[in-house]
Amino acid sequence: MSTEQTPRSTVEYATRDSIAYITLDRPEAMNAFNHALIADLSSALDRVREDEGVKAVVITGSGERAFSAGADLKQLHGENMMEDAGRHLRFTATLRDLFVKVEQTPVPVIAVIRGYALAGGLELALSCDLILCSDTAQIGDQHANRLLIAGAGGTQRLPRRIGQQRALELLYTGRRLSGPEAVAYGLALRSYPPDELDAGVEELAGLLRDKSRTGLGLTKQVVQRGAELPLREALDLERLTVQEYFSCYPDATQGVTAFNESRPGH
Repeated sequence: MSTEQTPRSTVEYATRDSIAYITLDRPEAMNAFNHALIADLSSALDRVREDEGVKAVVITGSGERAFSAGADLKQLHGENMMEDAGRHLRFTATLRDLFVKVEQTPVPVIAVIRGYALAGGLELALSCDLILCSDTAQIGDQHANRLLIAGAGGTQRLPRRIGQQRALELLYTGRRLSGPEAVAYGLALRSYPPDELDAGVEELAGLLRDKSRTGLGLTKQVVQRGAELPLREALDLERLTVQEYFSCYPDATQGVTAFNESRPGH
């Protein structure tokens, strides 16, 4: 009789005090993406969507070496993928769809970067709403260094985050930014000494725990959609979203009532 071993999950998922913590768990490969990691991260995002108690998500990498070093080229090359353009494009498309799913997660998503966030690791971080990092982080796009082109959102999200000229420099040269440089570029929100990063993450998460999940989600949605519209249309979208919030969800009226009664809204 033979027994089949269940493959080890490449993602750790835990919730604590209304925050979901998702950890990419392939430290032996610097949390690089393979098919299993893509599938496991997608499943973790489904759990966030289904759990109405989750107010925000923190995505980080296992170990101190890397958030994610991008695609696992060693494994993919072993599959002769680099010699097969069709398979390469299919993998890139799958990765791109995953990052869209991260972007569309209906609560704030925070990337926490220790060590390397390169190529696909940078593209994952860019699909998150906020980025916190260690001062010793190394953040950049490495595709040009491998004679490749970013194809999972890097060429589009990076200019939108930091401006076209700075984005092109990083895409052309493969230069890496430290944590403080990433903040100066507008790529990351805050950078911390390595031993203070966890406390910084918890401080930010603590500010989200008591908020309305629906309110946070609608705010995220209207900001994302509005960025693609002319200002007048974006303002109309904002007005309709506020109207929807007051008309369809109890959170808004509860918050106003609590304010009038001089008590917390939650």
